[in-house]
Amino acid sequence: MNAVSEFNQHRQALFGLAYRMLGSSMDAEDVLQEAFLNWENAPHEDIQQPKAYLVRIVTRLAIDHLRLARVQREQYVGMWLPEPITEAVEGDPAHESELAETLSTAFLLVLERLSPVDRAVLLLHDVFSYSYPEIGEIIGRSAVDARQIGHRARGYIAQERPRFQTSPEEAEKVAQQFIAACQEGELTKLFDVLSADVILRGDGGGKINARREPVIGAENVIRFLTEVQSRFQGMRSLKFARINGQPAAMEIHDGQIFNVTTFDFRDGKISAIFTVLNPDKLKGISETL
Repeated sequence: MNAVSEFNQHRQALFGLAYRMLGSSMDAEDVLQEAFLNWENAPHEDIQQPKAYLVRIVTRLAIDHLRLARVQREQYVGMWLPEPITEAVEGDPAHESELAETLSTAFLLVLERLSPVDRAVLLLHDVFSYSYPEIGEIIGRSAVDARQIGHRARGYIAQERPRFQTSPEEAEKVAQQFIAACQEGELTKLFDVLSADVILRGDGGGKINARREPVIGAENVIRFLTEVQSRFQGMRSLKFARINGQPAAMEIHDGQIFNVTTFDFRDGKISAIFTVLNPDKLKGISETL
């Protein structure tokens, strides 16, 4: 098998790792391109496990990229949200239902609070099923260090993102109810689907007008959505979509995607709303229409 074929065989899984690390499909593609150049020039006769070699390259490149990205995100205009992708990645563990949420906006935002190395260890072990000795080799640390890092990162995730039981079917039903209420202009119906402490966040990136602080509480969120709808009534349509492997909504204006909204769910209700308006982050979505 030649270098290109070997790389393409593992490409989707490598993208899944890079995307979760970076929260951006554009940045993930940049990392994969750099990884391929490294792979193309590698001494292939000495590489016994091509996938392990490629995972090590992608992980280290993503860690380096994150360290630079953190400075950029500190200068980001407004709230930063991950770049949405249209579906779970083929050949990626997210096709297993219990791991699907590791692509969700809410999960990626929690990962953002971990250090690059902590994030890598957590993903490699809990999502991609690498052992701690293997992870130690990837990040250049001992297996004991990798285990300690993984334990610390997992504890943080458990604290920041406790598990609440909302089935995929229930989540889709609630998302559809949200969309129907917005489409019909009956926003008071949203009280039935929003948690009392729901949080709405929007990412315009300074290119599209968006609130720079979150909207907190069902009453405030509904009031905000009502104000937005009054300005654009009849100009946009909202439709159900599956984004990052989760139920979502896309708002269309003049045949173009104006924004993408994903949700987090708790006990059968929407506990968080994430709306990406930054056009740079919607390019990948638009290209799939």
